[in-house]
Amino acid sequence: MSSNEAGFDRILRIVAGLALIGLAFTGTIGLWGYLGVVLLATGLIGWCPIYKVLGINTCAVKIK
Repeated sequence: MSSNEAGFDRILRIVAGLALIGLAFTGTIGLWGYLGVVLLATGLIGWCPIYKVLGINTCAVKIK
Protein backbone atom coordinates (compact mmCIF):
# COMPACT_ATOMS: atom_id res chain seq x y z
CA MET A 1 0.00 0.00 0.00
CA SER A 2 1.79 3.11 -1.23
CA SER A 3 0.86 6.69 -0.50
CA ASN A 4 -1.54 8.33 -2.94
CA GLU A 5 -1.97 11.66 -1.14
CA ALA A 6 0.35 14.65 -1.32
CA GLY A 7 1.30 16.73 1.70
CA PHE A 8 -1.29 19.47 1.08
CA ASP A 9 -3.99 16.84 0.62
CA ARG A 10 -3.06 15.12 3.87
CA ILE A 11 -2.99 18.38 5.84
CA LEU A 12 -6.37 19.43 4.42
CA ARG A 13 -7.91 16.06 5.35
CA ILE A 14 -6.50 16.18 8.89
CA VAL A 15 -7.74 19.74 9.51
CA ALA A 16 -11.17 19.05 7.99
CA GLY A 17 -11.48 15.78 9.91
CA LEU A 18 -10.63 17.40 13.23
CA ALA A 19 -13.05 20.27 12.51
CA LEU A 20 -15.92 17.90 11.68
CA ILE A 21 -15.25 15.76 14.75
CA GLY A 22 -15.13 18.85 16.95
CA LEU A 23 -18.37 20.21 15.53
CA ALA A 24 -20.10 16.84 15.94
CA PHE A 25 -18.78 16.49 19.48
CA THR A 26 -20.18 19.89 20.49
CA GLY A 27 -23.51 19.15 18.81
CA THR A 28 -23.19 21.98 16.31
CA ILE A 29 -23.75 19.56 13.45
CA GLY A 30 -25.37 16.16 13.52
CA LEU A 31 -23.85 12.75 13.89
CA TRP A 32 -22.73 12.80 10.27
CA GLY A 33 -19.88 15.01 11.48
CA TYR A 34 -18.22 11.91 12.87
CA LEU A 35 -17.42 11.02 9.27
CA GLY A 36 -14.50 13.31 9.97
CA VAL A 37 -12.89 10.22 11.52
CA VAL A 38 -12.51 8.84 7.98
CA LEU A 39 -10.87 12.05 6.78
CA LEU A 40 -8.59 12.09 9.79
CA ALA A 41 -7.57 8.45 9.31
CA THR A 42 -6.86 8.78 5.60
CA GLY A 43 -4.91 11.97 6.22
CA LEU A 44 -2.77 10.33 8.89
CA ILE A 45 -2.18 7.18 6.84
CA GLY A 46 -1.62 9.02 3.54
CA TRP A 47 -3.67 6.53 1.53
CA CYS A 48 -7.25 6.92 0.32
CA PRO A 49 -9.16 3.87 -0.94
CA ILE A 50 -11.48 6.03 -3.05
CA TYR A 51 -8.45 7.58 -4.78
CA LYS A 52 -7.22 4.05 -5.49
CA VAL A 53 -10.54 3.01 -7.08
CA LEU A 54 -10.72 6.19 -9.18
CA GLY A 55 -7.03 6.05 -10.16
CA ILE A 56 -6.24 9.40 -8.54
CA ASN A 57 -2.78 10.06 -7.11
CA THR A 58 -1.86 13.50 -5.78
CA CYS A 59 1.48 12.28 -4.44
CA ALA A 60 4.34 13.12 -6.81
CA VAL A 61 6.74 10.63 -5.22
CA LYS A 62 6.35 7.08 -6.48
CA ILE A 63 7.05 4.59 -3.67
CA LYS A 64 7.39 0.96 -4.63
